[in-house]
This record gives sequence, structure tokens and C-alpha cells, in this order.
Amino acid sequence: MSQTRNVGDVILNVENVSLAFGGVKAITEVSFDVREHEIRAIIGPNGAGKSSMLNVINGVYHPQQGSITFKGLTRSDVDSHEAAKQGIARTFQNIALFKGMTVLDNIMTGRNLKMRCNFLQQALWIGPARREEMEHRRQVEEVIDFLEIQHIRKTPVGRLPYGLQKRVELARALAAEPEMLLLDEPMAGMNVEEKQDMCRFVLDVNDHFGTTIVLIEHDMGVVMDISDRVVVLEYGRKIADGTPDEVRGNQKVIDAYLGVAH
Repeated sequence: MSQTRNVGDVILNVENVSLAFGGVKAITEVSFDVREHEIRAIIGPNGAGKSSMLNVINGVYHPQQGSITFKGLTRSDVDSHEAAKQGIARTFQNIALFKGMTVLDNIMTGRNLKMRCNFLQQALWIGPARREEMEHRRQVEEVIDFLEIQHIRKTPVGRLPYGLQKRVELARALAAEPEMLLLDEPMAGMNVEEKQDMCRFVLDVNDHFGTTIVLIEHDMGVVMDISDRVVVLEYGRKIADGTPDEVRGNQKVIDAYLGVAH
């Protein structure tokens, strides 16, 4: 089971959120909160609305109803760039890296929001731009060391096996120094050894950086091992919310996963 962490106050509050595409309801009146420093899992069968919920949290989708409160600031309409500036970083179900660029250059793109120099200064690489670039590289090298990917730092991402690409994507998200990290199926498509590595890194990120983590994951063993609390969605509605033990024993959750007729 997950270790006891120094979980703090509520950092994210999802309140009565509904999202529809045309006549199709993706999320219906869902509410839950996330506390500082916790690992919060969102689970549910395929089509439950999990990725849509992450997209609402980081401003990709705008809900027709409800609000998101992050660090005390309530919003119903914000774009993903603004969410990133507020301190929310995201990885994706399908890896969204620049396949022709090296690992180092991919991770450097995670520092874009932190860059202060203008385009001309960066292009000429003069004074302040050079100092800024060196500082960003130092931060990126720390992330590379932390995730143990020094040996591939100069390798084009497209040449890497899937598990390492997932780790590079995590590194790019961490380079932005987020307060909250949204992980969309970080272990999908991995073998057992790769999953164990990723579990360890997720726990280490949470522990070392104090990063609050919200993750979607299909592997129930992983969810039950590393999560502090779990919210369960089915057909876009919340059917359970609690500790891993509480959720594991919930009959609605058991029925949802076993496909019991409704």
C-alpha cells in the first residue's frame, strides 16, 4: 500500500463539472478534490471520461457547467497555456514528443514558460540569453540525473524504446517545475520491469519535489499500491471516491469493472 505522506490542504477543487460534445455527455456533474502532495488516481472502464477530466483540469476542454479551483483561484474558462503558467503540467496517453529531436532538446522545451529573454536575444545568444540558457540547462540536467536517463541525453527520441520515451515525457513535464502533475496512463504499454521503474519515479517525484500528482491508470495493482485516494468514474459520472481499500470493496466499482448489466 502507499506510504503515509504529509498531505496538505486542498490545492484543486473540481465542482459539479459537466462536459458534452454535441449530444454526447463525456462528464456529468462530477465533483472531487485533490490535496497538496498527494497522489490522486482517477480510474474507470474505457469511455468513463477520465482523459476528458484531465483535459478540463488543464484547460484543453472548457466545461459547460461547473468550475475548477486551483490554488484558491476559481475558473470556468482557461486555456492550457494559462493552466501551465499556474503550475499544472501534463503527460499524454499517446506520447507527444518531438521524435527527431534529442532527449535533451525535448526536455528543454519544458522550460519554455520559464524563459524571460525575447526572441532576438535568444537568437543572438547574447549576455542575458546565454546566462538564462545555462541556468535552464542546469535545471534540465538535474531532471535527467533524477530520472536516470543520462546515457540517452543525446539520442533522438524516435530511436528509443517505448518505456524510455514515456520517461522522457515525464522529464519534460518535470522541467516545467509544476506544482501539479497530470499523468495520463503513464504505464500503458509497458512491461513489468518498466512499470516498476515508472512507479518508483512517480513516488520519487512526489516525495523529492513535493509535486501533487493526479494520474489515470488502468493497472489496478499500480493504483492500489501508490495512490492516497481514488476517484472512480463510469459513463462520465462519479460512482466512488475514497482510499484504495474503500474503493476496492465498493460494490458499484466491482460491478463497473466486471461489466454487470445496469
